[in-house]
This record gives sequence, structure tokens and C-alpha cells, in this order.
Amino acid sequence: MPAPRTVLLTGATGGLGTLMRGLLPSYGYALRSLDLRPVEGDPEAVALDLGTADEEALRAAVSGVDAIVHLAGISLEAPFEKILAANIRGTYALYEAARAEGVRRIVFASSNHAVGFTPVPAEGAPPIPLGTPRRPDTFYGLSKSFGEDLAQLYWDRHGIETVSVRIGSCFPEPTSVRMLSIWMSPADGARLFHAALTAADVGHTVVYGSSANTRLWWDLSSARALGYEPQDDSEPYAAELIDKYGELDPADPDQAHLGGHFCTHPPLWPH
Repeated sequence: MPAPRTVLLTGATGGLGTLMRGLLPSYGYALRSLDLRPVEGDPEAVALDLGTADEEALRAAVSGVDAIVHLAGISLEAPFEKILAANIRGTYALYEAARAEGVRRIVFASSNHAVGFTPVPAEGAPPIPLGTPRRPDTFYGLSKSFGEDLAQLYWDRHGIETVSVRIGSCFPEPTSVRMLSIWMSPADGARLFHAALTAADVGHTVVYGSSANTRLWWDLSSARALGYEPQDDSEPYAAELIDKYGELDPADPDQAHLGGHFCTHPPLWPH
């Protein structure tokens, strides 16, 4: 499909949102930023809480955009009531506004934590496939499972296409040994979101979101089928991280599953 011209970027002041505000315009997108907080340098940004915004205000935020990149929400563990408001009700409200305003393409920031209790593949074993059963490791991961199901419903019932990206960890560089296997460089993140915005006939497609890491744990074939061509690899950071932290120990409950310490001692929102 032709590249959308105007894209609503939710969660625009978050870590990933800030990175994408800097990178996506180079692909020709005009971004309309949305967040709870003001967006520095963008007086036209929309300040809204998706979980509590009234329908009229949310429809106004969505009106006239060609697509949505939905990054907003709580990105760590929190009490269920907070996850319910921000991640579940907020995502539902956004899809309803998109339906009402005729937006036909959404890129949804799902997470590896939707399948967090999946065992880490042993050395030499096949990568984790897309069809692996969802096994959320937290209420946060559960909300991402809900978002994927919501995307499927809105495709089947309303014809709104979504690419759900099970993001690993998108930072300028990996910061742990686990991250060597799921890291997505910011540049590759922008490449993947661009592919997700422009690929034809995606229906509802789920992809894993990472760079082409030497130590990759999961299957990137559905992302590549969108036209995604990752350029980066975490391996240049491996020696320093392993020297500092040691190799992963599959007998350690914090390291045995895809979700890492989210499965045992999840970090709480806010930091």
C-alpha cells in the first residue's frame, strides 16, 4: 500500500515514542503526537489519557490521520486496575475511535511479555515460532495478549488492519545478556514500523520485533514478509556484557524464560 502521509503516534514522550519521533519522519511521515504529557517542541501535540478520554476528544485526535502507531500505555507491571485503565480500556477506546473515523491501519506495540513464560530455546534448537501459545508473564503481558485479540476482532468485524509487533527491547544498545537475543536497534525499529505501515494486505499479522541478532531466540519470518530488512546485530556488544554479567544460566528461574525476570520479580510501574 502507499505510505501513509499522516500518522498518529501515541505514547510519543515514552522511551520508544521519543526514538520514533526522531526516526519515522525520515520515511516521509507527518507525525501527530499524542501523550499524557506535553511533547517538547511540538505545540500541536495532543494531550490525552486514552483510558479516560471522552469519545469526542479521542475522535478529534484520530480524525484525518492515515494510520496509527500505538505505543501508549504502561510498559512494566502494575496493579491490574491500572493496567485495565491504561492498556486495555485505552487500547479499546483507540480502536473504537479509529473505526469511527475510518482509519484502516494500526501498528500495535505488543510485547515479548505476551509469551513471556515460553522457555528460552536451547542452543541449536529452532527459534520460537509465531504460533507458540501465548503465555503472558504479568498483567502487563496479559494486556498485550488482549491487544492482539482486539486487533484480530477489529480486522474480522470492521476491516481495520493491524500489525502487532511483539517488541523485544528497543534501546540504543543492549544492556544485559538476555537483551542480546531480543534487542531491536532504534534504526531497525523504524524500519519495522515503516514496513508494518506500508505492507499490503496484512489483515491482522503478528510479528516479533528485533534486529537480526546472532543470538536471536525467535522467528523473524513474518516480519521479513512485510518487507522488513533488519540491518543491525547485538553481537558487537556481547563480549563486554558477558564479561560483566556472565552467560545466561538456564537453571536460573530469572533466565529460563523469554520474559526473563518479569516471570519472577517483574519491575513495577513507575520506576
